Amino acid sequence: MTLQENLSKNDRFAANNDIHLIEIKEGFALAEMTVQEKHLNAGGVCQGGAIFTLADLAMAAALNSHHNLTFGIQNNISFLRSALLGDYLTAEASEVFNHPKIPYVTVSIKNQNGEIIAMVTGQGYRKKEQMNFDTLI
Repeated sequence: MTLQENLSKNDRFAANNDIHLIEIKEGFALAEMTVQEKHLNAGGVCQGGAIFTLADLAMAAALNSHHNLTFGIQNNISFLRSALLGDYLTAEASEVFNHPKIPYVTVSIKNQNGEIIAMVTGQGYRKKEQMNFDTLI
């Protein structure tokens, strides 16, 4: 099983919210989501948690692209504009610093017009053991 298959299958929260990985390379990942009714908040725009989940999946893929189990330990998100019903969002995660223990990632979330919706920075904690895709649940 590939990393993309594993994260797509086993990140049930992202999958249940129709958030999908579309590309993973070493230190990089791209995820996508189309804003649906279920993603809207009381103000009629995309709920921040949905946008963060999109970014988090991309971040997890980029951090784990080296095949060492890596968990997020710190994130910061800045919302720059609202996402609306029907918007197609992408989250592009790039590893800025591939530290053996505490890697650093940035994520840019854009809509279908290339407008930046949010920016995320984050750090992970990288374990020594390799990911075993067959035993992860």
